[in-house]
Order: sequence, then structure tokens, then C-alpha cells
Amino acid sequence: MNFTESLLKHIDKLVGTLRPEDELQEVLKRKFTKKEYKVFVAFEDGKSLDEIKALTKEDEEKINEHYKVAKKKLNQEKIKKELVSFE
Repeated sequence: MNFTESLLKHIDKLVGTLRPEDELQEVLKRKFTKKEYKVFVAFEDGKSLDEIKALTKEDEEKINEHYKVAKKKLNQEKIKKELVSFE
């Protein structure tokens, strides 16, 4: 999965440039719950809803909720600041 592409797709206003891939992954792991992270990565990898259901053992409504919350978190200023490198 390309974290940079996925984040640029979901973040509304970004000031600065995103950190390297490995650092982005670490920030997301810290800021998202385990389920949010799993669901976000699975959706961005192009997995089907059935595959994600099997992976997380959650129903469709819960999965969509996790994804929505993860996307919402990406637009919070304090999280955006951690994703950006100011070099």
C-alpha cells in the first residue's frame, strides 16, 4: 500500500510535504485504533468488503464506521502536523 497516495486522497488541506512511507505508517498506527488501521489499510489496498469482514470479524456497518472515523481523523490538525515533515 502506498500511504502517501492514500493520505493525499483523503486529506483536504495539507500544508507541507508528507513524511517518508515508514514514518507515515508509524504515525497512523499510533493515532488510529487497531481496527481503524486494519480497515483503512484494507480499503486502500483495494480489498472487498467480504475480505475485510473476514479480516476484522465485524459487520458491514461497523467496518464503514471505522473507515469513516479514520478518514475524519486524517483531517484533524494535530494529526496532520505529525504526518508532515517541515524540512
